[in-house]
Amino acid sequence: MVVVAVQSGSASATADREAGASAVSLSGAQRATAIAQAQSGAAATARALGLGSSEALVVRDVIRDADGTVHTRYERTYAGLPVLGGDLVVHQKKDGSRKTTRATNAKIAVASTFAAKAAPKNARKVVWAANGTPTLAWEAVTTGTSHDGTPSELHTITDARTGKVLHSYDAVFTGTGTSQYSGSVPVGTVKNGSLYELTDAGRGGHKTYDLNGGTNGTGTLFTDADDAWGDGTAGSRQTAAVDAAYGAGVTWDFYKNELGRLGIRGDGVGAYSRVHYGNAYVNAFWSDQCFCMTYGDGAGNAKPLTSLDVAGHEMTHGLTSSTAGLRYSRESGGLNEATSDILGTSVEFYAANSADQGDYLIGEKIDIRGNGTPLRYMDKPSRDGNSADYWSKTLGRLDVHYSSGPANHFFYLLSEGSGAKTVNGVSYNSPTYDGSSVTGIGRVKAYKIWYKALSTYMTSSTDYAGARTATLKAAGDLYGSGSTEYAAVAAAWTAVNVK
Repeated sequence: MVVVAVQSGSASATADREAGASAVSLSGAQRATAIAQAQSGAAATARALGLGSSEALVVRDVIRDADGTVHTRYERTYAGLPVLGGDLVVHQKKDGSRKTTRATNAKIAVASTFAAKAAPKNARKVVWAANGTPTLAWEAVTTGTSHDGTPSELHTITDARTGKVLHSYDAVFTGTGTSQYSGSVPVGTVKNGSLYELTDAGRGGHKTYDLNGGTNGTGTLFTDADDAWGDGTAGSRQTAAVDAAYGAGVTWDFYKNELGRLGIRGDGVGAYSRVHYGNAYVNAFWSDQCFCMTYGDGAGNAKPLTSLDVAGHEMTHGLTSSTAGLRYSRESGGLNEATSDILGTSVEFYAANSADQGDYLIGEKIDIRGNGTPLRYMDKPSRDGNSADYWSKTLGRLDVHYSSGPANHFFYLLSEGSGAKTVNGVSYNSPTYDGSSVTGIGRVKAYKIWYKALSTYMTSSTDYAGARTATLKAAGDLYGSGSTEYAAVAAAWTAVNVK
């Protein structure tokens, strides 16, 4: 596996996934109308899903994809009581076919809705179904202030028959961490009893685990007593976890806010991260099988591969598998790798973190070579000594990390244009195959075009010529076939010898 290779054979496992996964932006009024329409059919949906006669569905959200697929998120009730942990999402295609994602597969039922224990102060009666057998319970909310002055909203769920505490969590999730690469950053946490867990409930329940040198399994969920994580050095086991959790959170936000996508698969479900893989493992990888990211600690266990652009890179392999399914070999494999570099770089720019400013250098923080140079360069890929700047008939013979070069170069040219320039203090000088001059359209338009092409027009076998066609179609959809953006896409591909 080559450094910052991403997957252990799993990125190419999904072939020719459904395209057109980009979400349609809905106004507040449009969203309210969509929810009302879905709610009017909720009873029929409940029957179609085989729910019990005492159950009902309450629509919480509706997301519409460009291809007509509608994702409707429901909360569930039982005998009129809220079912905590009973939520589900119905994914309905334009042709009417459905799939469902459920928080639990357990049958929602309790022997009685009579509570043997009196209600705690300010409590409501619920059915607790988040783990194990559904149980009649009380949910009480206690507000206050935590040790650092942060408002607290502690939810405590107790068994309505025995009074035993079943679960507790703080709904105000404001943990902070000191990362190795990005400074002091926010991380999503939940409080469970007396400890905080590195679980980001606001981003699909993403969790961060410590493999502690292991090479299989999930590992141990990171916990902490005071919700202040890491110290910025590799000496603290939590530091790598902070970087991984922060990277996952920023990537989630980028997908949601910039691409209209809720999570890697677009289903609102968070992946998970594993850090401290093996001993001095100089790599990081994504696996579709576990739906997770895994990070080694680098040479001497001193430079974990958890920088922001690497985190974005890894998770984007999952995105590619969930959309185009670009086969991980030859030209399609290079496009697979380039997609991760392109969107990983875009995540870094999106974060606007002063400790790790956006650039067109891949893995510059992890010092993989030990000489301060980045892993890859997007403005002139051949600077790494292996990658190709331009397409040729022999490109597909290269390792996919090097055949990614022309697509990375295309993205840089489309974003910034050719010639010498400085971006965020980094100097670039991007050449073109034919000596032409390319004017950039800005990276936001560039990554929206790439994502639209990936999710709508690319397939598992797309090669460079196909990528040109796909991005031109995407630019035409977004900006018009006679637009400046469309012309810039054509010019940038020509500049890397893809005609």
